[in-house]
Amino acid sequence: MSGAQLSSRARAMVYLPLALHLIPTLGIGYFIVIPQSCIAGINELTIGFAAANLGFVLSYIGGVRLARKLGGARA
Repeated sequence: MSGAQLSSRARAMVYLPLALHLIPTLGIGYFIVIPQSCIAGINELTIGFAAANLGFVLSYIGGVRLARKLGGARA
């Protein structure tokens, strides 16, 4: 089944692991850990945390797009 043949629900299910990783990571990081630590506020460490999560998102989306493009040929 190619990427064009996937239903909208199947496409959404591909990104479910991304959401299940990001929601607790960002929630715990920005609402529990960072406010109670010495790095509270906007600084290099909180921006670095955001950049690391953005890198994860871009890598995940790139991997999904590559997998759809190649199909099962290189599994």
